[in-house]
Amino acid sequence: MTPKNQESSLEERITGALVGAAVGDALGGPVEGYSPEQILERHAGRVHGIVGPWNGEDWRTARPIAPYHKGDGHVTDDTLMTHALIRVYDRVGDHLDAYAVADHLVPDLMTTPRWIPELEAEALPLHRLFLAEKWLVTRLHYGHVDPREAGVGNIVNCGAAMYMAPVGLVNAANPAAAYAEALDIAGAHQSSYGREAAGVFAAAVAAASTPGATPDSVVAACLSLAKDGTRTAVEKVCEVASRHTDFESALRPLRAAVSPYDTVGDDYRAPSLGARRPSRVHAIEELPVALAMLVVAGGDYRHAVLGAVNYGRDCDSIATMAGALAGALGDPVPDDWAKKVAEASRLDLWGPATTLTAVTRQIFEQDVRRRRAHESAFTALGGPRCSD
Repeated sequence: MTPKNQESSLEERITGALVGAAVGDALGGPVEGYSPEQILERHAGRVHGIVGPWNGEDWRTARPIAPYHKGDGHVTDDTLMTHALIRVYDRVGDHLDAYAVADHLVPDLMTTPRWIPELEAEALPLHRLFLAEKWLVTRLHYGHVDPREAGVGNIVNCGAAMYMAPVGLVNAANPAAAYAEALDIAGAHQSSYGREAAGVFAAAVAAASTPGATPDSVVAACLSLAKDGTRTAVEKVCEVASRHTDFESALRPLRAAVSPYDTVGDDYRAPSLGARRPSRVHAIEELPVALAMLVVAGGDYRHAVLGAVNYGRDCDSIATMAGALAGALGDPVPDDWAKKVAEASRLDLWGPATTLTAVTRQIFEQDVRRRRAHESAFTALGGPRCSD
C-alpha cells in the first residue's frame, strides 16, 4: 500500500469502506449468478466498469432476474442492508447485539418505505430482500424467537456477512472486538459458517482500518480469529491468491481452491442437495474470494473489485466485501464510479459514512469510560501486580 494508508483519517477509512462497498455492489449486480466464461462472452471481454442489465431492455420480465433492474449503477440489497445497519447504530449510539436487530433493524425493514434502485420505486426494504433475509422478519417479528438463536434454521449463506462492514468500522483497528460483535449481531440472522463469515468479515474490515495495514495483515487477522472450515478456506484460497498479481489468471485457480469448502457446487443456479446447510468443514464462497482478490490486487481498489465482479457467481456480494476492504485500507474509490452509482441509485453514499464516523467516535469515548471504570474497580480489588 502507499503511505496514504498510514495517513488516512478515521473518516476517510469509513468513507472509503462504505462507498467502496456500495460501488462494488453496483458493479457486480448485473453479472451476478454467471460464470467468468459467460461474462466474457456476454460483454465481449471482461467487465471494466458499470454495465447495463444482462438482458438489456427486457430486464423487467427476463428470468431469473425479473423484476429487478440490476445494472446501470444500481446497488442491491447488500448496500440497502448496510445502510439499514448504520441507521441502527445511529439510533442506539452504542455497540449492537442480536436484540438490536429485533428491536431496531427489523422494524426499519418493515415500516419505512425507501427508494429501492432495482425496483425503480419507493417500497419497504423488506419487499426487496431475498428469502434468507426475510427470515429476520419471520423469526423475530412473527415468531418471537430469542434473537440470539433466530438464525438457526435459515439457509446458510452470505446474507449476514454482506452487511457487516459497519461493525468492523465501529471497531476500527480492533479485529477481535469486531469479530465478537458481529457474531452476536449475526446470531439473529444466520448460524454455522454463515454466522462465522459475518464475524470474520467484520474483523477483516477492522484490520484493514488499522494504520499501516496491508492485504497480508488483513488475512493474518482473519486467520487468527476464524474457526473451522471458514479458517481453512481463507487460508487455502489466499495461499493461491499470493501466486497471482492479475485477476484474469487467478479466476479459475481461486474457484478451484474454494470449491472443496463451497456447498453450492459448480452450477450456481442449480445448487447441490447439500447446499447452504450447517457444517463445521464448509464455508461461504464470497468471503475467501473477496480476501483473495484483495491479495491479488495488492490492495488496489479498482483491481480488487473488478476481479470480484468478473469472478461471477455471487459477485455483487464478493465485490461488496472486496470494495469495503480496499476502501478501508485507504485506496481511493474511483470518483466517476462513485458519482454514477450515487446518481443512478438515488442514494447519498457519503451521508451514511458521516453518520457512522460520528457514532464510532461516540462509542469509542464510551468504551474508554467503561474501560477506565473497570480499571479503577479492579485496582481497588488489589488486582494489578506490577513487577519491578
